[in-house]
Amino acid sequence: MNKLLASLIATLFVGIASAQTPAPVAPATPAPTKAEVKAEAKADKAVAGAVKSEAKVDAKADAKVAKAEAAAAAKTAKADAKAAKAKAKADAKAAKAAKADAGDQAKADAKAEKTGIKADAKAASTKVDANAKVDSVKVSTGADKANAKLDTNAVKAEAKADVKAAASK
Repeated sequence: MNKLLASLIATLFVGIASAQTPAPVAPATPAPTKAEVKAEAKADKAVAGAVKSEAKVDAKADAKVAKAEAAAAAKTAKADAKAAKAKAKADAKAAKAAKADAGDQAKADAKAEKTGIKADAKAASTKVDANAKVDSVKVSTGADKANAKLDTNAVKAEAKADVKAAASK
C-alpha cells in the first residue's frame, strides 16, 4: 500500500512539473519594412490590372463567339428558306406541267425532285460552312483566352518575386 501511495504522489509531482514547463515560443515575425509594403502594393496593383485585362479578353472572346453563332444561325435559316422556296417552285412547275399534259407528269416530277435534292444539298453545304466558321472562331478565341491566362499568371509570378526580393533586402 505504501508503494502504491508513493507512486501516486510521485506521478502527481511529475504531472505538476511538466504542466508548468513553458510552451516553446514561436519566433516573432519581423514587421514588414517600408520597401516590402511598397512592393506588395505595387504587386497587388499589377495583379489586379492583369486580372482585369484577362476578364476583358474573356468577355470579348465570348461576345465574338456569340456573334459568330448568331450569324451562322441566320445563314442556316436563310439557306433553309431558300431551299424550301426552290422546292415549292419546282413542285408548282410540276403540277402545272401535269395539268397541261399527263404524259409530261413523270418527267416534271423527276425534275422537281432533282431540284429539291439540289436545294437541300446546297442548304446542307451552307450549314457546314457556317458551322466550320463558328468552330474556327471558337478555336481562335480559346487561344486568346489561354494567352490572357498565361499573361496573368506571369504577372502574378513576377509580383511574387518582386515582393520576395524586397523582403530579402
